[in-house]
Amino acid sequence: MSRDMNGAAVLVTGGSSGLGAAVVTAVAKAGGRPYVLDRQPPAAGVPWVECDLADSRAAEAATRQLAEQAGGLDGVVTAAGMDVPGKLADVPGETWDRIVAVNLLGTAAVIRAAVPHLERSHGTVVTVASTLGVKAVSDATAYCAAKFGVVGFTRALAAELAGKVGVTLLIPGGMRTAFFDDRDEQYKPGPDAILNDPADTAEAIMFALSQPAGCAVRELVVCAEQESSYP
Repeated sequence: MSRDMNGAAVLVTGGSSGLGAAVVTAVAKAGGRPYVLDRQPPAAGVPWVECDLADSRAAEAATRQLAEQAGGLDGVVTAAGMDVPGKLADVPGETWDRIVAVNLLGTAAVIRAAVPHLERSHGTVVTVASTLGVKAVSDATAYCAAKFGVVGFTRALAAELAGKVGVTLLIPGGMRTAFFDDRDEQYKPGPDAILNDPADTAEAIMFALSQPAGCAVRELVVCAEQESSYP
């Protein structure tokens, strides 16, 4: 189900794979213009800037660069994310910090740089948290801290930008992406795990992006019906 984006410019972090790539596909299919921030190139023909979102200042600069290239921004989707599960004492400090930096600080940095453009277009921000942003689990202290932070950040942002920019918090459950590929076996979904298709989650994001000015979808929880981490 595609919605007419009518040439809208949408910046997608993490747009080369997983949910981000699904959003890029959905935006383009709906007639929008996706732009990507990622460390890897997105689909052929999609404008992008290489960026490590753990570097907040670089993320801000890359966002401004793409906004200028696009002639402004109508939407931002912060789909980039990472995790390395493990006990707090076992995860190296640098890795723990990077998880928080990419998931939380990178999200804030991109939106900070995008806000002036979004205010001019009365555009929409969709932040991507996680069901682990509302339900904490063992061996995920960094990821939970970051995603709980995204939830709080987004709710505060919605209050701050009310009447100027649409702000939607997306809380997705597990999806069939490469997110789990590099994990130790004990932290990978089991063979019977029921995960969402990222294209279906992307459709929820498109719904939020397509709302008319003044109408905001504040929060969306999208997960498989048998998602174990929600509620």
